[in-house]
Amino acid sequence: MELNAQTVERVHQRMDYERSRNAPPEDFPKLPDIPGVRYTDPEFLKLERERMWQRAWLYAGHVDQIPNPGSWFLTRNTGSPILVVRDLEGQVRAFYNTCQHRGAPLVTELAGEARGFVCGYHGWSYTLDGKLTAVRDKRDFVGLDFSCRSLVSVRCELLGSLIFINEDPEAQPLLDHIGPMAKELEQYGLENLRLVDSRSYEVNCNVKVLLDAFLEVYHLKSIHQQTVDRFLDHRGMFVTLWPNGHSRMLTPNRRPDWKDPGTIGMPKIPTITEVPANNNVSYQIYPNFVMPASESGIPLLQFWPTSNRTARVVSSWIAPDYDPDQPNPLWDTRLANWERILYEDLQYAPQIQESLESKGFKGMPLNYQERRIYHWHEELDRRIGLNQVPPEARVEQVLRDQVTQD
Repeated sequence: MELNAQTVERVHQRMDYERSRNAPPEDFPKLPDIPGVRYTDPEFLKLERERMWQRAWLYAGHVDQIPNPGSWFLTRNTGSPILVVRDLEGQVRAFYNTCQHRGAPLVTELAGEARGFVCGYHGWSYTLDGKLTAVRDKRDFVGLDFSCRSLVSVRCELLGSLIFINEDPEAQPLLDHIGPMAKELEQYGLENLRLVDSRSYEVNCNVKVLLDAFLEVYHLKSIHQQTVDRFLDHRGMFVTLWPNGHSRMLTPNRRPDWKDPGTIGMPKIPTITEVPANNNVSYQIYPNFVMPASESGIPLLQFWPTSNRTARVVSSWIAPDYDPDQPNPLWDTRLANWERILYEDLQYAPQIQESLESKGFKGMPLNYQERRIYHWHEELDRRIGLNQVPPEARVEQVLRDQVTQD
C-alpha cells in the first residue's frame, strides 16, 4: 500500500463502500462452518502442532533484549527451549538450549551475558556461534569429531528490530514469506523502534479462541463499549487477505480528526504515512503475531499454545525515541489503558472453551467481517496437508479468489 494520493482516495472509497453496503459483496462466497473439533480434538491439535507451529515464523523477541556481543535470552514460547544470542560479530543467532553430549541445558536463567556457553552437567563448552571448543576428559572419547557436535541452530531472521525464529530449516525466508506486507511495513521504521514493555497473560482456553478475537471487530459493540468502540467505526472496516495466511485489517476512526488523547506529546514515527497515522491498521503475520500499528507506538501481540486447552498471550510495545532510563510518564497511563482493553478481550475465553467442549457446540458460522478467521483456518489445513486433515475437522477452501498479491 504505497500511499500516494490515488491510493489514499481508494482507501477512503473502500471505507465508504463498507459503511454503505447492505450485504456482503456479490463475489463473496458463503463460508462453511468451522468445525468445533478444531479447537478440542487432541489428534487434530497434534497435527496442528507438528505441521504448523513447528514450521512457522514466530516472534522471539526484540534486539534490545540482546544489546551487546554475548547477550542472550531464552525463549520457550515455541514449545522448545531456544537460546537467542548476539555473537561477537554482532549477528543475532538462535540455537536449541541443548548440549550435544546428553541434552543438558547450556543456560538455566532467562537472560544474561557470556563469552561462550558451558554445559553445567559435564562441562562441554561452546562459542557464541555454536561451535564445540572443549570437552572434559577428551582422552576418553573415541573418534569424537568436534565439527559434527556444534549446537543445533534454529532459523533466525530480523524484521527491523524484531527477531523471528523458525524450527523448519527449509522455511522460506521471512521477508519473502510475508510478501506484500514487507514493503508496507517499511514505513514504520521498525529497525529504529525501542522496546518499551513486555508482559504475559495465562488464559484457560485453546490458543485459537484468543487469536480469533484479534482478527475481527465484529465484537466491538458488545465488549468494548466504553473503550475501543468509542473511537473506531467497525462498519467501515475492510480486510486484505494475503498469501500464506497473512492479513491486514484497516478500521477507520469514527471522526477523521480523532487522536488518542493518551498519546499527545509522545514522539511520532517520522516516516509513517497518512492512512495508518489516522486510522487503526492491524497486521497479522501467520500464525500468531498481531501488530495494530500507530504513529506513536506499536503493540506486538503473540498468542502461544501452552497445552490443548491453555494459552499464553504476550503483549509487548515498541516505540520511537524511547529512553528506558528516562521513560515518558505518559506510558504508565497508556499501558494501563491497553491492559484494560486486553482484559475485555480475554474475559469470556475460559467459558468459550467450556462451551466448545460441550455437546451444545458444533461449529462456527462466520460472517464477512470475520473472514480473516476463515482465511487463518484455510491456511492451517494447507500447512497440515489437505489430505491429512480428518474429514470431520476439514475446512473447505473457498477464499482463494479473495486473496491478493497487492
